[in-house]
Amino acid sequence: MSEPFRFDRGHTDDLMSFLAASPSPYHAVANAAERLEKAGFRQVAETDAWDAVTSAASAAGSGGRFVLRGGAIVAWYVPEGAAPHTPFRIVGAHTDSPNLRVKPLPDTGAHGWRQVAVEIYGGPLLNSWLDRDLGLAGRLALRDGTTRLVNVDRPLLRVPQLAIHLDRSVSSEGLKLDKQRHLQPIWGLGNDVRDGDLIAFLESESGIPAGEVTGWDLMVHSVEPPAYLGRDKELVAGPRMDNLLSVHAGVAALTAVATGGEGLPYIPVLAAFDHEENGSQSDTGADGPLLGGVLERSVFARGGSYEDRARAFAGTVCLSSDTGHAVHPNYAERHDPTHHPRVNGGPILKVNVNNRYATDGSGRAIWAAACEKANVPFQSFVSNNSMPCGTTIGPITAARHGIRTVDIGVAILSMHSARELCGVEDPFLLANALVAFLEG
Repeated sequence: MSEPFRFDRGHTDDLMSFLAASPSPYHAVANAAERLEKAGFRQVAETDAWDAVTSAASAAGSGGRFVLRGGAIVAWYVPEGAAPHTPFRIVGAHTDSPNLRVKPLPDTGAHGWRQVAVEIYGGPLLNSWLDRDLGLAGRLALRDGTTRLVNVDRPLLRVPQLAIHLDRSVSSEGLKLDKQRHLQPIWGLGNDVRDGDLIAFLESESGIPAGEVTGWDLMVHSVEPPAYLGRDKELVAGPRMDNLLSVHAGVAALTAVATGGEGLPYIPVLAAFDHEENGSQSDTGADGPLLGGVLERSVFARGGSYEDRARAFAGTVCLSSDTGHAVHPNYAERHDPTHHPRVNGGPILKVNVNNRYATDGSGRAIWAAACEKANVPFQSFVSNNSMPCGTTIGPITAARHGIRTVDIGVAILSMHSARELCGVEDPFLLANALVAFLEG
C-alpha cells in the first residue's frame, strides 16, 4: 500500500489564506518568512559576514536560514554534517503577478473624477481589471531608510468600463483598450486634484507621520477573496495563483523536509524571485546575482573552496515551478492536439525543444522519479506548434548558474487574469511532489 500524502486538501485551504494575505511580492515574502521562522528557520543579513560560527545569525551552521531582498526570498536547510560540496535541490518560483502599478506622480483626474495614475506591469488580461473593486498594497519607503508594508484591502479604486450605449461595437468587434487612456482607476470625486493626496492617505492609513514617505512601490489588487467554485467545489478561484501557488507549495515542502531533515543527501532550497513577469532582469530577479551569491556564500561559509562550489553546482538540480495552461473547453484548438492537461490531473511537466522551458530527457526522469516516490500523477504540457510559447525562470537559471533545471507547475485557466482558476487537488499534489524532490 502506498504511503499517504503529507499534504491534503487542508493545504489548499491554507493556499487560499496565503493568496489573500499576499497582495504584493513584498507581502508574499513577508508571509513566507513568517512561516519559515515558525519552522525554526532564521534570517541572515547579506551585509553580515557569513562565517563558520554556528549561531542564529550565521549561515554556516546546520539548520534553516533565509535571505530577504525586496520581493524575493532564498531559503535553505543545511543538514547536520553536510559537506561543503553537498549539492543543492532547488525549488524556484516567482512572487510577482501582472497588474496595475502606481506611477511616481499618482494624483490625477478629470471632469470631476479623482483618479490614480497607473502603469501596466507585465502582461495582464486588461479586461479582467475592469469594473472590479480594487485595493492598494505594496511598500512605502521612509525618510529614515526603512520600509513599511501597506495594504488597503477594501474597495478603494475601480476602473469603470464604458457603457455599451457608448460603444455599440464592443459585443461584435471585441473590447479595445488603450493602456494609457482607459485603465486609470477612479477613487473619488473632486475638481481640485492635489499632488501628494494618495501618499498622504496611505500615511494616514498606516499610522505614519505626514511627510515621512519619500518612495513607494504600490499596486492594485482585487479585494474579492479566493473561493471554492463549482457544484462539488472541485475548483478554486482566486488572485495571483501565477505564481504564489508555487511559492506557497515551495515553502510548505521546504519546511516539511526540514522537520525531519537529518541525513538528507542534498541541501534543499527555495528561491522565490521578483520581476519574472517583465523579464527577470533585476537585483531580485532570476537573471540577477541573488541565487548564485547565496549558494556560493553558503558553500564558503561552511569552509568550502571554489572547487567545492563547482562540485556542488555540478550536482545541483532546480525545479522551476510555475503555472501552465490547462486545456480550455471553449478554445481547445489553441492547445496541442495530443497534450491536454486537465485540472486535478496532477502537476505538469513543461517541455519546449527551443528552450523556452529548460526540461530535457534527463530532467524528465528526475521529475518522474519524484512523482513516483510521492505517488503523485503528472501530466505533460507542450504548446501548439502554431502558437508562441511563454517562458519561465527555468532557462534563465540553467544558463546563468550552469544548473540542471526542469520546468514544472500546475495547470490553470485564466492565466494573467485578476482572478485565476485551478483545481482543488493540484496544489497539494504539487507540494507532495516537491517534498519527494527535495528529499532526493
